[in-house]
Amino acid sequence: MNKNISKSIISIYLIALLFSSSCNSSGQNKTDIIASSSKELQAKMSGAIAAAIQFAENNNGLLRDSLHLINIQSSKFLYEQNNNEPFWSKEENWNNAGSSLLDFIKNARLNGLFPEDYHAIELASIQKLFSADSTHLKDRKNVTLWSTADILLTDAFISTIHDIKIGRLPNDSISLRKDSVLTNDFYKEQINVLQKNNTLNNIILKLEPHHPSYYLLKKSIKKFLDNATFKEYSKVPSPGKNKANFDAALQKRLFEEGFLESDSVRYDSTQIANAVKKFQQKKGITVDGRAGEGTVRMLNLSDKEKFVRIALSMDKYKLLPAEMPQKYIWVNLPSFKMQLYVNDSVKLQSKIICGKPLTRTPLLNSQISELITYPQWVPPPSIVQKEILPAVKKNPGYLARKGFSLVDSKGEEVDPYTVNWSLYTKGVPFRIVQGSGDANSLGVMKFVFPNKYSVYLHDTNQRSLFSLPGRSLSHGCVRVQEWERLADYIISEDKVNGGRAKADSVKKWLSLKQKRSIPLQNKVPVFLRYITCEGSAAGVEFYDDIYGEDRMLAEKYFKAKY
Repeated sequence: MNKNISKSIISIYLIALLFSSSCNSSGQNKTDIIASSSKELQAKMSGAIAAAIQFAENNNGLLRDSLHLINIQSSKFLYEQNNNEPFWSKEENWNNAGSSLLDFIKNARLNGLFPEDYHAIELASIQKLFSADSTHLKDRKNVTLWSTADILLTDAFISTIHDIKIGRLPNDSISLRKDSVLTNDFYKEQINVLQKNNTLNNIILKLEPHHPSYYLLKKSIKKFLDNATFKEYSKVPSPGKNKANFDAALQKRLFEEGFLESDSVRYDSTQIANAVKKFQQKKGITVDGRAGEGTVRMLNLSDKEKFVRIALSMDKYKLLPAEMPQKYIWVNLPSFKMQLYVNDSVKLQSKIICGKPLTRTPLLNSQISELITYPQWVPPPSIVQKEILPAVKKNPGYLARKGFSLVDSKGEEVDPYTVNWSLYTKGVPFRIVQGSGDANSLGVMKFVFPNKYSVYLHDTNQRSLFSLPGRSLSHGCVRVQEWERLADYIISEDKVNGGRAKADSVKKWLSLKQKRSIPLQNKVPVFLRYITCEGSAAGVEFYDDIYGEDRMLAEKYFKAKY
């Protein structure tokens, strides 16, 4: 097309857009361009698209009638590469690619996405105007509407590819994702694939994370959506602030979900406790009949917030590397669970105990490089300052009672009763060491991996705590119930280091209660993560947001969603 003629056509369309300020009942603007035939509609589409894109570029993404584009520059690039021809329709009909994208947007929740982020409402309105039973027959030949729909779909396609590939969360200190920015050429490649294959699902499968837990969560979303009511329950205030208000709100909330028969009859404390127990049992949290902070968080978790949790969780998997190691240890803190993956299959699973909210377990990536039998424990400075120092100031005998020794810079043991503890407020000029033994806080096995937080996986001398549903109880390290099986597998597979023979030696050292170090030739990657929901055969399982991390992320990135 001659460039001068092309500019003239675009100018005509721009004038139409600039003065299209009112709509009739069919959704048409007064200056909408109406074709007389399907052929004419198709012929005028490129000019209308070029004009609309230019108008949007000049007006901060405004397309028309308060419709805004999210990806104006990428959309412009794709249309320029396509001579401003439509991608999604031809002669009054959606093509296969267009139908596939429209269907995907309508069911975006099945992928942990929000339909409204992809112009779902606007596109559904335009589709209705184009439908066979529409009373406004001119709508199907409305060049402006068809070009608007095409541009909205292109904008939605770009957002879809971005959100499926890298998600909506930015890289953080533990992210291993390399391609945090997608190029226009990448979008062009994907749209070309879709135009050829006509189905978006095949593209999605290649772009989304290849993590077994991601697929299981995605598979479970439909069951969640089928049973979700998105009903808004009354909020229960934090316990302890105003007891009368708290008791009234708690009773009302328990009534709303059927755990009590009335919200007006005053129940006694035993009846309320029994109702709370029923709720706790249903949610899989500690059943004690007390509405503490954790129970109140679960009471206040609506279906809308649950879906935001799903969206956040799926995006967290997108922060991982595209290809995970062949063998690695996966620790999900809110689930209180550790899994050993080998070739995408769970080889071993164990309950864990993680850090308290005040001494939370950090998120990190590392590699197990060493195992230690009957380890000593040297408390980190934070524990020395906050717990040991105040206790020893009251009674220096605290150290002996807990099995600690006080060692000076020369390696000589110091009598704690000879130290003027009042001189110290933040730390002490000694090493505090808990010796090896069955009473040691680390138990009889320690899994060492380099990290700046001085945390590790280990056994524990408080094994009865694994029977509790809620297990955020440690100072930050991760206690592993199945430590013996984990150690046996890691050492047996470390063939360069002796393999099975070395594993037998470790069992002997344990029986003799000997402290030994087992360096690994084949280091085992370990990922400590925080994902508050997982998929299962029964649907999506939700865990307590023990550290408030998801609440913070939701407020920052998904505030408008609930």
